[in-house]
Amino acid sequence: MSRDKLAELVLDELRPGLSGPVLDQIDGLSSTLAEAKRIVCHGVGREGLMMKALAMRLFHLGLDAHVAGDMTTPPVGAGDLLFVSAGPGEFSTIAALAQVARAAGARVVCITATPEGPVPSGADLVIHLPAQTMASDQGAAARSILPMGSLFEALMFLFFELLVLDLRDRLGLAPEAMRANHTNLE
Repeated sequence: MSRDKLAELVLDELRPGLSGPVLDQIDGLSSTLAEAKRIVCHGVGREGLMMKALAMRLFHLGLDAHVAGDMTTPPVGAGDLLFVSAGPGEFSTIAALAQVARAAGARVVCITATPEGPVPSGADLVIHLPAQTMASDQGAAARSILPMGSLFEALMFLFFELLVLDLRDRLGLAPEAMRANHTNLE
Protein backbone atom coordinates (compact mmCIF):
# COMPACT_ATOMS: atom_id res chain seq x y z
CA MET A 1 0.00 0.00 0.00
CA SER A 2 1.35 3.45 -0.88
CA ARG A 3 2.25 5.98 1.80
CA ASP A 4 -0.37 8.34 0.38
CA LYS A 5 -3.04 5.66 0.81
CA LEU A 6 -1.83 4.89 4.35
CA ALA A 7 -1.97 8.60 5.21
CA GLU A 8 -5.53 8.77 3.87
CA LEU A 9 -6.55 5.77 5.97
CA VAL A 10 -5.03 7.26 9.12
CA LEU A 11 -6.74 10.63 8.56
CA ASP A 12 -10.03 8.81 7.93
CA GLU A 13 -9.61 7.07 11.30
CA LEU A 14 -8.91 10.35 13.10
CA ARG A 15 -11.88 12.32 11.73
CA PRO A 16 -14.68 10.55 13.67
CA GLY A 17 -12.67 10.96 16.87
CA LEU A 18 -12.77 14.72 16.37
CA SER A 19 -16.46 14.99 15.54
CA GLY A 20 -19.23 17.03 17.20
CA PRO A 21 -19.90 14.92 20.31
CA VAL A 22 -16.19 14.64 21.09
CA LEU A 23 -15.54 18.33 20.48
CA ASP A 24 -18.58 19.28 22.58
CA GLN A 25 -16.59 18.11 25.63
CA ILE A 26 -14.02 20.88 25.19
CA ASP A 27 -16.19 23.61 26.72
CA GLY A 28 -16.68 21.86 30.08
CA LEU A 29 -13.05 20.78 30.27
CA SER A 30 -11.81 24.25 29.33
CA SER A 31 -13.95 25.81 32.06
CA THR A 32 -12.78 23.25 34.63
CA LEU A 33 -9.11 23.87 33.80
CA ALA A 34 -9.48 27.65 33.81
CA GLU A 35 -11.09 27.57 37.27
CA ALA A 36 -8.52 25.25 38.89
CA LYS A 37 -5.99 26.74 41.30
CA ARG A 38 -3.39 24.20 40.27
CA ILE A 39 -3.40 21.46 37.61
CA VAL A 40 -1.34 18.29 37.78
CA CYS A 41 -1.29 16.05 34.70
CA HIS A 42 -0.39 12.36 34.60
CA GLY A 43 -0.47 9.38 32.31
CA VAL A 44 1.65 6.34 31.58
CA GLY A 45 3.50 5.32 28.43
CA ARG A 46 2.71 7.29 25.31
CA GLU A 47 -0.48 8.57 26.93
CA GLY A 48 1.81 10.08 29.55
CA LEU A 49 3.77 11.87 26.84
CA MET A 50 0.55 13.44 25.57
CA MET A 51 -0.30 14.54 29.13
CA LYS A 52 3.16 16.11 29.47
CA ALA A 53 2.63 17.94 26.17
CA LEU A 54 -0.66 19.29 27.52
CA ALA A 55 0.94 20.36 30.82
CA MET A 56 3.51 22.33 28.84
CA ARG A 57 0.82 24.14 26.86
CA LEU A 58 -1.19 24.85 30.03
CA PHE A 59 1.95 26.44 31.47
CA HIS A 60 2.36 28.47 28.26
CA LEU A 61 -1.20 29.70 28.88
CA GLY A 62 -0.09 30.99 32.28
CA LEU A 63 -1.86 28.29 34.29
CA ASP A 64 -0.22 26.69 37.32
CA ALA A 65 0.37 23.34 35.59
CA HIS A 66 2.64 20.47 36.60
CA VAL A 67 3.38 16.83 35.78
CA ALA A 68 2.93 14.25 38.54
CA GLY A 69 6.22 12.68 39.53
CA ASP A 70 8.42 15.63 38.57
CA MET A 71 10.80 16.83 41.26
CA THR A 72 9.12 20.25 41.48
CA THR A 73 5.48 19.10 41.50
CA PRO A 74 3.68 20.58 44.51
CA PRO A 75 0.99 18.77 46.51
CA VAL A 76 -2.64 18.97 45.43
CA GLY A 77 -5.54 19.99 47.61
CA ALA A 78 -8.89 21.75 47.57
CA GLY A 79 -9.38 23.80 44.41
CA ASP A 80 -6.77 21.79 42.52
CA LEU A 81 -7.21 19.36 39.67
CA LEU A 82 -5.53 16.06 38.82
CA PHE A 83 -5.95 15.42 35.09
CA VAL A 84 -5.18 11.79 34.22
CA SER A 85 -5.27 9.62 31.14
CA ALA A 86 -6.54 6.05 31.34
CA GLY A 87 -7.26 5.02 27.76
CA PRO A 88 -8.22 1.43 28.64
CA GLY A 89 -10.05 2.63 31.76
CA GLU A 90 -7.69 1.06 34.27
CA PHE A 91 -4.08 1.56 35.27
CA SER A 92 -3.24 0.74 38.89
CA THR A 93 -0.85 3.69 39.23
CA ILE A 94 -3.42 6.13 37.82
CA ALA A 95 -6.10 4.75 40.15
CA ALA A 96 -3.78 5.16 43.15
CA LEU A 97 -2.92 8.78 42.27
CA ALA A 98 -6.58 9.62 41.72
CA GLN A 99 -7.40 8.22 45.16
CA VAL A 100 -4.65 10.30 46.79
CA ALA A 101 -5.82 13.45 44.97
CA ARG A 102 -9.46 12.94 45.99
CA ALA A 103 -8.43 12.31 49.61
CA ALA A 104 -6.55 15.63 49.54
CA GLY A 105 -9.66 17.44 48.28
CA ALA A 106 -8.64 17.81 44.62
CA ARG A 107 -10.97 17.09 41.73
CA VAL A 108 -10.08 14.41 39.16
CA VAL A 109 -10.56 14.58 35.41
CA CYS A 110 -9.97 11.47 33.31
CA ILE A 111 -9.55 11.25 29.54
CA THR A 112 -10.30 7.74 28.31
CA ALA A 113 -11.54 5.51 25.53
CA THR A 114 -13.34 3.38 28.12
CA PRO A 115 -15.63 5.60 30.23
CA GLU A 116 -17.08 2.62 32.10
CA GLY A 117 -13.63 1.66 33.45
CA PRO A 118 -12.74 1.94 37.15
CA VAL A 119 -10.58 5.08 36.86
CA PRO A 120 -13.08 7.18 34.87
CA SER A 121 -15.95 5.87 37.01
CA GLY A 122 -14.41 7.60 40.01
CA ALA A 123 -13.58 10.86 38.21
CA ASP A 124 -15.41 14.16 38.63
CA LEU A 125 -15.28 14.76 34.88
CA VAL A 126 -14.75 12.19 32.12
CA ILE A 127 -13.59 13.05 28.61
CA HIS A 128 -14.40 10.24 26.19
CA LEU A 129 -12.31 9.81 23.06
CA PRO A 130 -13.74 6.84 21.13
CA ALA A 131 -10.61 5.13 19.87
CA GLN A 132 -8.64 1.92 19.92
CA THR A 133 -6.16 1.62 22.79
CA MET A 134 -3.50 -0.96 23.46
CA ALA A 135 -6.12 -2.88 25.44
CA SER A 136 -8.32 -3.25 22.35
CA ASP A 137 -5.79 -3.71 19.55
CA GLN A 138 -6.12 -7.46 19.05
CA GLY A 139 -8.71 -9.83 17.65
CA ALA A 140 -12.19 -8.68 16.72
CA ALA A 141 -11.81 -5.46 18.73
CA ALA A 142 -8.91 -4.25 16.57
CA ARG A 143 -10.10 -1.69 14.05
CA SER A 144 -7.24 0.77 13.48
CA ILE A 145 -4.49 0.56 10.92
CA LEU A 146 -2.27 2.27 13.49
CA PRO A 147 -0.42 0.03 15.92
CA MET A 148 -1.46 -0.59 19.50
CA GLY A 149 -2.83 2.59 21.16
CA SER A 150 -1.60 5.08 18.56
CA LEU A 151 -5.10 6.12 17.48
CA PHE A 152 -6.07 7.13 21.02
CA GLU A 153 -2.74 8.88 21.60
CA ALA A 154 -2.99 10.82 18.31
CA LEU A 155 -6.54 11.87 19.17
CA MET A 156 -5.37 13.02 22.59
CA PHE A 157 -2.78 15.31 21.00
CA LEU A 158 -5.22 16.82 18.50
CA PHE A 159 -8.00 17.17 21.10
CA PHE A 160 -5.56 18.90 23.45
CA GLU A 161 -4.46 21.36 20.76
CA LEU A 162 -8.11 22.29 20.15
CA LEU A 163 -8.58 22.59 23.92
CA VAL A 164 -5.59 24.95 24.14
CA LEU A 165 -7.08 27.19 21.44
CA ASP A 166 -10.34 27.31 23.41
CA LEU A 167 -8.52 28.08 26.65
CA ARG A 168 -6.45 30.80 24.99
CA ASP A 169 -9.65 32.52 23.86
CA ARG A 170 -11.38 31.94 27.23
CA LEU A 171 -8.42 33.50 29.05
CA GLY A 172 -8.21 36.38 26.57
CA LEU A 173 -4.59 35.67 25.65
CA ALA A 174 -2.82 36.61 22.45
CA PRO A 175 -0.46 34.07 20.85
CA GLU A 176 2.42 36.35 21.91
CA ALA A 177 1.47 35.93 25.57
CA MET A 178 1.82 32.16 25.25
CA ARG A 179 5.12 32.51 23.44
CA ALA A 180 6.43 34.75 26.25
CA ASN A 181 6.06 31.77 28.63
CA HIS A 182 8.16 29.47 26.43
CA THR A 183 11.58 28.57 27.77
CA ASN A 184 14.66 30.33 26.45
CA LEU A 185 16.97 27.54 27.64
CA GLU A 186 16.79 25.30 24.58
